[in-house]
Amino acid sequence: MDTRVLAVFLSVTDTLNFSRTSELLHMSVSAVSRTVQRLEEELGHLLLERDNRTMRLTAAGAEFREFARNTIAELQLLRRKLGSDEELAGEVSLFCSVTATHSVLAPILEAFRVTHSSVEIKMHTGDQADGIVRILEGEDDIAVSGRPARLPRRVEFLPLLESPLHFCAPATDCVVREMVAAGELAGGEVDWSSVPFIVPERGVTKDMLDAWFRKRGVRPKIYAQVAGHEAIVAMVSLGLGIGIAPQLVIQASGMANRVRQIEVADGLPPLTIGLCSLKQRLASPLVKSLWDVAGQTYKGSV
Repeated sequence: MDTRVLAVFLSVTDTLNFSRTSELLHMSVSAVSRTVQRLEEELGHLLLERDNRTMRLTAAGAEFREFARNTIAELQLLRRKLGSDEELAGEVSLFCSVTATHSVLAPILEAFRVTHSSVEIKMHTGDQADGIVRILEGEDDIAVSGRPARLPRRVEFLPLLESPLHFCAPATDCVVREMVAAGELAGGEVDWSSVPFIVPERGVTKDMLDAWFRKRGVRPKIYAQVAGHEAIVAMVSLGLGIGIAPQLVIQASGMANRVRQIEVADGLPPLTIGLCSLKQRLASPLVKSLWDVAGQTYKGSV
């Protein structure tokens, strides 16, 4: 059985809400619903009792939930090799953005290599917004991610550091810069409804920005939805719009001198960046050892 299907089902059992699961896994509500329906058809049992308002697990659903949890955990443990009692050996799978590789993980991996030289790190890179999804689907042991407003119950989060989230505009002469400057010179703020926005395609910062728009009653003019903060900074530097990005991404991008921060009275809260992993996966000595080294490396940072 496809572990992705199991991961969708487990997320539904956590939220008991198709819409919430669709948000967490970045799927359509209909895709989530179809996944559960096909599972029920395959098993020949109703797993969830649902009506227009509520949802709850059936007895068969509760039993299958345990099967799904154990299956995902056991499949991952089979991929791991443990050495002798004296020294851990094997492989730990990590997922993070390219920026996080050197901005967040570098000191952790340096310390880990000294104490666990026989453990191999298998690194996957991509949009940090995919981190928690990859963890839920069992694709990686540990991922670097921003902390969401609501964390899935099966996921453990280790905060490492905070990075301010900045609204940024092009630093070079262009129409977008003139629009931003006009609002600032008028003694007010940017006309958020008219200036083109480059926004995150998905993930924690998208949720934060959407909430900020709703609070202000702003209907943004979206120029582009982009995967990854690095791409947002690049597009802003080209004068295509304004965007948001963590300070550490702006500094690491090599384009810090081509964008400038927009001062916003009621801006976004800082982004808490950390590690996430399935709670069951932390039972592996390999995974737990890297987790503990990370905690010691950033001890007192948050």
